[in-house]
Amino acid sequence: MNRRMRGIYVVEFAIIGLLLFILLFGVIEMGRLYFTVNTLSETVRRGARLAAVCDISDPVILRRAIFNAASDSGGSDLIANLETADLSLIYLDGNGAVVPAPGDTTGPNGFRAIRYVQLRVDNFAFDLLIPVLGTQLTLPSFRATLPRESLGRHAEEGITPEITPC
Repeated sequence: MNRRMRGIYVVEFAIIGLLLFILLFGVIEMGRLYFTVNTLSETVRRGARLAAVCDISDPVILRRAIFNAASDSGGSDLIANLETADLSLIYLDGNGAVVPAPGDTTGPNGFRAIRYVQLRVDNFAFDLLIPVLGTQLTLPSFRATLPRESLGRHAEEGITPEITPC
């Protein structure tokens, strides 16, 4: 083997190696993207379920929805850049309109009007870690709507309803 042939092998390896590493990073990024999309879907489903059965004033609902412990504060340990501020919890009436005062237990437009619970995540930015492309993707909206259940209040016949924490 002469000296010129060794140089050609190095150039071929550099070209093929570059393509191989780009493909490898692309597969890893697609896996991270699918994981994030599935986890955000589960986040809104889980949060809507918690909101349907927990008291409406319980601050733990959104923390538990992003897979944090009830006592944790800050961002999600599972999804980078996901905070409780990214979640929108809405209480809806039978027509799908927003209940204006869900905490009002006496008025007709308050607690008694709630029929559905909706949790949304809008405009979540997914950071790509590909060395060359290093940009952000804005993911579509994620939403889960569930019928209300107890909303943290359990009443049995002859017993005063009490609020149960989640």
